[in-house]
Amino acid sequence: MGPGIVILFSLFGVLNGQGGKQISIDECCKDGRVRGIDNQDCTAIPLISESTTCRIVQEQCCAAVLEDNICTSGINMAKEQGVCDTQFTGSTCETKTAKMCCDCCLLGRAAREHGLTCDHSLSLGYQCGLVSRACCDDGAPDVETSNSLGKRINSKTREGLMVEAKCAQECVGNSTCACFKGYKLKPDGKNCEDINECLLGASNCRGGEHCINTVGSFRCQREVSCGTGYELTDSNNCKGQRSQHNASYRGKRNKEGSICMIHDSYIHDKLDLSVHINECLAQTEPCRPGQLCMNTMGSFTCQRNSINCGRGYHLNDGGNRCVDIDECKGPDGACAGHGCINLVGSFRCECKAGFIFNSISRVCEDINECRHYPGRLCAHKCENVLGSYKCSCTQGFKLASDGRNCDDLNECESSPCSQECANVYGSYQCYCRRGYQLSDIDGINCEDIDECALPTGGHICSYRCNNTPGSFYCTCPASGYTLAPNGRSCQDVDECVTGTHTCSVTESCFNVQGGFRCLSFECPTNYRQAGEIRARVERSDTIRCVKSCQPNDIGCVLDPVHSISHTVISLPTFREFTKPEEIVFLRTMSPAHSSPQLSSDIVFDILEGNVQNSFDIVKRQEHGMIVGVVRQVKPLIGSLNMVLKLAMNYVTSGVVSHRNIVNVHIFVSEFWF
Repeated sequence: MGPGIVILFSLFGVLNGQGGKQISIDECCKDGRVRGIDNQDCTAIPLISESTTCRIVQEQCCAAVLEDNICTSGINMAKEQGVCDTQFTGSTCETKTAKMCCDCCLLGRAAREHGLTCDHSLSLGYQCGLVSRACCDDGAPDVETSNSLGKRINSKTREGLMVEAKCAQECVGNSTCACFKGYKLKPDGKNCEDINECLLGASNCRGGEHCINTVGSFRCQREVSCGTGYELTDSNNCKGQRSQHNASYRGKRNKEGSICMIHDSYIHDKLDLSVHINECLAQTEPCRPGQLCMNTMGSFTCQRNSINCGRGYHLNDGGNRCVDIDECKGPDGACAGHGCINLVGSFRCECKAGFIFNSISRVCEDINECRHYPGRLCAHKCENVLGSYKCSCTQGFKLASDGRNCDDLNECESSPCSQECANVYGSYQCYCRRGYQLSDIDGINCEDIDECALPTGGHICSYRCNNTPGSFYCTCPASGYTLAPNGRSCQDVDECVTGTHTCSVTESCFNVQGGFRCLSFECPTNYRQAGEIRARVERSDTIRCVKSCQPNDIGCVLDPVHSISHTVISLPTFREFTKPEEIVFLRTMSPAHSSPQLSSDIVFDILEGNVQNSFDIVKRQEHGMIVGVVRQVKPLIGSLNMVLKLAMNYVTSGVVSHRNIVNVHIFVSEFWF
């Protein structure tokens, strides 16, 4: 865990960071450790340098902190509760690491309780060995180990990193460490560990001998003892001893006179004694490859070799030693299509571009370029693919020829709109021609505007509005009106002028809005018409009958009515009636300021025909004369015909001296125009 980081420190110095800033390996590791303390994902931390080395240091320093924290929790569990199996269940890497540290700590505590040395020679693995020795020494931070050369190597574990100032055995220059024969350099590049020559098959033990590893070396030992009458020499051979009781079975007499029968597994020595033969030493490979020769009294047996080889090794064909496994053999090798380099007891992958070698899982893993270089690879969107990455653009853009930037897409080229299209950056806008509006549903299609249904539709045409696709047209009533040049208003047709009326020669034609009226006025008895009757009567025309009494007609003379007049007006139906409308003016010949001595006055009155009290009459002065003004004070809905009978009373000293009658013929049209 920790020592791998120290190697990086010794190999690399300062890296080029972003913008040319010099970033050291220490800074890369410090950043990774800080993120590890914050429990961040070590495989997705933001990079502080584009250097691959700095990225590796960041991830490994981060992973070291997390792994140390996990291991520490396992050690604390072992010290506090003394059990691990029921505490760490599961198959995650964190659970396995915590349980390993817990179990190894229990192993060290057990060695201490049984009085065993803490520097045991078990092949537990580097981290397990550190934890076991630390717990054996009761959790002391300083762990001491010794080798066969008597040199003491002091190491201190702090937050998972093994840091030592000097080489444990030899320094060969350029801050490079080396080890004595029988040792190999640890991953931290400073300390040394024993080489197991027996496991690697590097011993020179003979057949029938068993290799025993020692610190810095090894020794060979016979599989079986020499037997009765023999002793093991310093050269690992059996030497016979003289015996008073050695007898053979072939009738050979010894010095005491005993008869011995000679067996095939015995020979005579120089003293004529029967000596046992060790077939495992005397014969050349008496057993088949992969089997071990076991000498017995008078014979031998062959047993299957039970040597267990470590990871990265397997038994040779002879079954007597471990040899390296070439993991790179085969069609794909151990690197799944990537470059493979075989190492003694291991291998290393030369990953293709877009991949990085994971030293823990020992496989080439895909590099997520989009996560490591956010916002620097693609203009819009970045998608990670195996061994590379792929850029794409948001809607409204297309990928440029460089495969990274995005160009605006002219959507109007594909005619997405039903009428008009305008391209904008990253999108487009649909427009409609006059008389149409854009659909609120899809924003693409154009819908006809029903101008006649708009809130102002009642004011578009004077009479009737007719909608057409993209437009509209106005019409007027079937008779009495014609469409004005503006195409919207209705104009009255003056039938009296055009000659389209049906009045007789004895009748006067009066034009009203939307039609005409044929009028015939006759003066009553004792009255005669002043002037002649015209064939066509205008609104301003007044037909007047003045009193003409017969001689000696006293009643006629006493009648105060001096004149009877007829006036004709045409009014529309008022659509919006907001104030009184002045329709008739009754002018008099009386000055506004008469002599006070005369005490005369003019009184105006409505005698008949005031339907619903829709009219009134007021007196006022205009140009120094008294005028009576007839007003419409209420709206009238046509068509409607009425005669409003008005009286102009000349009053002197409170008595009506004479009176003029005015008949106002009112024709109210059906329409407001």
